[in-house]
Amino acid sequence: MNQKSFYAVALATLLLFAVTPSQAQVTERQRPTEWSKLVPGARFMDRFRPMEGNDLRSDVWGAYYVKPRFVDNGIEDSFWSYWGGNIVQGEDGQWHLFVAAWLEAMEKGHMEWHDSWVVHATAPTQHGPFRPQQIIGRGHNPEVYRTDDGTWVLYVIDGRYTAPSLNGPWTYGKFQFDPQGKPIIEGLSNLSFARKPEGGWLMVCRGGGIWESADGLTTWKQISDGSVYPKVDGRFEDPVLWRDSVQYNLIVNDWLGRIAYYLRSADGLHWLVDDGEAYMPGIARHADGSKEDWFKFERMRILQDKEGRAIQANFAVIDTIKWDDKPLDRHSSKNICIPLDPGLLLNIPANTKAKASKITVLIRAEKDFDPAQDLELSTLRCGAPKEVDYGQGAAPIATQKDGCDLLLTFRARDMKFTAEDFAAKVLVQRKDGSTTFGFARLPWYVQQ
Repeated sequence: MNQKSFYAVALATLLLFAVTPSQAQVTERQRPTEWSKLVPGARFMDRFRPMEGNDLRSDVWGAYYVKPRFVDNGIEDSFWSYWGGNIVQGEDGQWHLFVAAWLEAMEKGHMEWHDSWVVHATAPTQHGPFRPQQIIGRGHNPEVYRTDDGTWVLYVIDGRYTAPSLNGPWTYGKFQFDPQGKPIIEGLSNLSFARKPEGGWLMVCRGGGIWESADGLTTWKQISDGSVYPKVDGRFEDPVLWRDSVQYNLIVNDWLGRIAYYLRSADGLHWLVDDGEAYMPGIARHADGSKEDWFKFERMRILQDKEGRAIQANFAVIDTIKWDDKPLDRHSSKNICIPLDPGLLLNIPANTKAKASKITVLIRAEKDFDPAQDLELSTLRCGAPKEVDYGQGAAPIATQKDGCDLLLTFRARDMKFTAEDFAAKVLVQRKDGSTTFGFARLPWYVQQ
């Protein structure tokens, strides 16, 4: 452990014992023993790439272990404390961030979040620097999305704004909820949303209940009987939900344990939990290996590419325990942006049967990516995600170019699919030594 990490751990320990149990912001969660056997690339956390920015500075607010940092990454300044929010690209080519904010000078310091405003900020790149453009209105933990009729919806706790454009005008209103006779899990706050491929919208609430709406604006109806979160000890909040071309994805944070979990689903209702941390402190690193060692990472939100893949995560971060952030002191919070490895685009032919003796998987070429040239195929494994994540699964028995794409053939028995598996997973090293991943939907899978 280097000196910087040592003092960061020491500070966290002192902070823990300096407050009452009801105030404690940290506890150590014991990881399952088998997680130590996960191979590189298995955890969602392995997808985080070095942060981007050009303005690296130390003459700014914050504890020493978040300096120097990229002040042009995300959003920060001396006047506002920022929290949460997500990023979308507008028709103007600009990147738009909707983020909660309160004045750093306010009497309660960080605890002023209860009376925060929603700020609309823009940037020329997806990682910033974001600059405030307007204050939308009161609200906290915003998330913005666009419905099929072009309406922009800006969710905040206990309400929502709607507008025909990202630039407004924004009108405040409230969602309607119908639990359909089911118990509501931990109330309806910290919501996150995803468009369903067959039409309509899916939503997860703070407690892990799943809801759906016909269009993302009309009544939300609860479809789950209980929480879909991992069955472990955790103080869960801040779920983030998205869907790509293969599956629904969900990450939820244990704020007390400072560890997040990654889940996948074929239908948005039945979920599998992948082993390994989705994120935890320490993920904000620079290309040279140095870190912005933020005390808390919360309110993760996802930016997706045209294929639906997660290509960037943005977080609310703070440099100290929340109630030690006082007005006009050296502490504060901001939003940061961390690139993600989008992974490979994979396909399994639609006519593939569950009892086939061999299974072919196509790896699609992309701009600046040639799978035959850029991947170390001797390291590639494909099969049931639980197998592949621990270094098992099938190696290809044949490879063939298909135009610019690459077609791989595997023995089905080596892939070790079970009845609960709805997707195949690939892990493979690139020629540069890094590891990448991919998922492909199993054509024969039918939800039980």
